[in-house]
Amino acid sequence: MATDTSSMKLEKVAPSAEDFLPLLGTDYVELYVGNAKQAAHYYQSAWGFQPLAYAGLETGMKDRVSYVLQQDKIRLILTSPLESGGDINRHIDAHGDGVKAVALWVDDATKSYQETVSRGAESYMEPKTIKDEDGEVVLSGIHTYGETVHIFVERKNYHGVFMPGYQEWKTDYNPEPVGLKYIDHMVGNVGWNEMNKWCEFYAKVMGFAQLISFDDNDISTEYTALMSKVMSNGNGRIKFPINEPAEGRKKSQIEEYIDFYNGAGVQHIAVATDNIIETVTQLKARGVEFLYVPENYYDTVLDRVGEIDEDLEPLKELGILIDRDDEGYLLQLFTKPVLDRPTMFFEIIQRKGAQSFGKGNFKALFEAIEREQEMRGTL
Repeated sequence: MATDTSSMKLEKVAPSAEDFLPLLGTDYVELYVGNAKQAAHYYQSAWGFQPLAYAGLETGMKDRVSYVLQQDKIRLILTSPLESGGDINRHIDAHGDGVKAVALWVDDATKSYQETVSRGAESYMEPKTIKDEDGEVVLSGIHTYGETVHIFVERKNYHGVFMPGYQEWKTDYNPEPVGLKYIDHMVGNVGWNEMNKWCEFYAKVMGFAQLISFDDNDISTEYTALMSKVMSNGNGRIKFPINEPAEGRKKSQIEEYIDFYNGAGVQHIAVATDNIIETVTQLKARGVEFLYVPENYYDTVLDRVGEIDEDLEPLKELGILIDRDDEGYLLQLFTKPVLDRPTMFFEIIQRKGAQSFGKGNFKALFEAIEREQEMRGTL
């Protein structure tokens, strides 16, 4: 089943993006984790993901186990090693649990590989075809920032549950979904003075264009700051903001991430919903923790963003942030880190026309993150 993003509201074409690498959507995100079985239970219980496919000893996989979960157009693979040593163990030792692969759904994985490698990408996986009785999938891959990779997935000739090597995974335990629809964007944290390098990588190697940039005047508080640029592919379905640290009086969230992750990596996954009040209410009831937003944020927010469809009181109770651009407004909220290390987290976002990323909320967001850093003793 392909991750069809044709129904998304974010079909705005990025300025000057080249289309030598047409991307149909995000196919899946794979995390290397210490215990995939227990991580899968967390994403089922707390986040409402549904069991989809499994690979492990029962399917002939000897070195690893993978659980695939899905909610609407979002697919997660949770992978753990079955043997000591090896790349997965080394990755987990260095980074803790974290995103290894951001897989992109393409019509031609071989051409995608050739186009990107010819423009300077480092090869991760040469094109290979895997087959079973349900058809074939072509995979290829390239390296990006840190140890993160992009896998190109061509599945037009496959009709099975996920891909060859996996079997259908069914369970009697199937908590209801919480209303998550698709991945809106995924944010990468890179080291000092590396943002432009990786933005140029996405522009040159993958044909992305810069949608917007934020400097330390936009994203800063009394203590910390960061710089960010948002890169988008031609049809606007794939958006990758890239963050780097900026000079501040204390250690920023980007520095904290890089210290604990031991390098660049995926900082957060923004997942879209059509009803953020309902989604966040369900997530909180299931134990997902969110950043605290002070009540005084709501004293003046409507003066800044204007009229909205929602009542302010439930937004205030849940701590949901509001921002507006020329095309509408958005509602957003950020979880605390979902892993033991203060690294990866999720953003819940509902767009009511807005195409931006919540610039008006940056100060409130940063102050909320700094409160958490202070409690951790890492500010």
